[in-house]
Amino acid sequence: MTRLKLGFVGAGAINSRLMPHFLVDDTAATVEVIGVCDPVLPRATAAAERFDNCKAYDSLDAMLADDRIDAVTIGSPIGLHYQQVRAALIAGKHVHVNKTMTITTDEADDLIELARSKSLVLLPSPGEMLRPHNRRIKELIDTGEIGQLSWAVCGAAFGNYHVAEPERQGHDATTNVDPTWYFKNPGGGPLYDLTVYSLHGLTGILGPVKRVTALSGTLVPQRSLNGATVDVDVHDNTVMLLDFGANKFALAYGTAAGNITPGVEFDFSGRYYGTDGEIIGLELNGEPFDYEGRTTARQAPDGGIHPNFGGNELILPHTTEGHWGLQELHVFEDIMQMVDWVRDGKASVVTAEHARHVIEIIELAYLAAETGQTQALRTQF
Repeated sequence: MTRLKLGFVGAGAINSRLMPHFLVDDTAATVEVIGVCDPVLPRATAAAERFDNCKAYDSLDAMLADDRIDAVTIGSPIGLHYQQVRAALIAGKHVHVNKTMTITTDEADDLIELARSKSLVLLPSPGEMLRPHNRRIKELIDTGEIGQLSWAVCGAAFGNYHVAEPERQGHDATTNVDPTWYFKNPGGGPLYDLTVYSLHGLTGILGPVKRVTALSGTLVPQRSLNGATVDVDVHDNTVMLLDFGANKFALAYGTAAGNITPGVEFDFSGRYYGTDGEIIGLELNGEPFDYEGRTTARQAPDGGIHPNFGGNELILPHTTEGHWGLQELHVFEDIMQMVDWVRDGKASVVTAEHARHVIEIIELAYLAAETGQTQALRTQF
């Protein structure tokens, strides 16, 4: 294979931020974007015009019928992911899917088996264990640098950030992307959209969860979106207790407001407390710990002090200098993990099995909150 032929499913906020990465010389040498589909055809057309020989489609079926396309990256609302990934796999396409891969564990089972049966790569975001600091945190805990792990905490607060995004403020097809789905079932709410990052990092560092219990509900029943009132039918305020076995526990949250670290909108990397010390963000017992790429991260404008943003985005494997000024570097990295897997047979640490485990945590947390009963997980990774 010379260049992998890629199609974008969705031309909304996330994919519009990702497409410029594929115009950078090093990426364009390995990936050719030849298709974009979106139900708003002018949006797909505007995106396709960025690339040579790229066609716009107003339906997924039409794009999947294009035999030139080897793989797709799916950046549509989460509630659509299962059916769209399944259609792409049936069409023989390799798939990267933005978080979260599916809503239910059974859906994830189906996609994993389908990809396996057709020898196709299925790679879901978020790839939190691609981050050097998360790998280093795992190593520090595993080697006893904080003694025996006692508990951990991580999560994210929903806030109003989707409403304020620039892609949603205008009046034409490229700037009036509707954020309503974030507040609707299926697939809306902070767990599927934000806490999923925290759970991937937490479980990548500590391993699979054995049991989950939770409290959950809707705190803000109505939202104002560009002058319109939207009824919220998702839970926007959830706190989970996770049992990793051997009396090691964690708290993970997806809430309407508030974060454990002041001034940090999303506390994805979390805090880890042991019998002989603690890891908070990028510090071990109050002092910065070293990790691969830290020197480069510290040279960024933010000083490399934010675990999941700024300088620490610049040290992901495929983030060369040509990408530094672009957005969504972590999602771009996940797409390139799929590209390497398909082109070179280089398997990634990012797996659909890990994503399925996180999906089961979320699904069972909602069930635990509804029933008042702790739920046992069946999946591993």
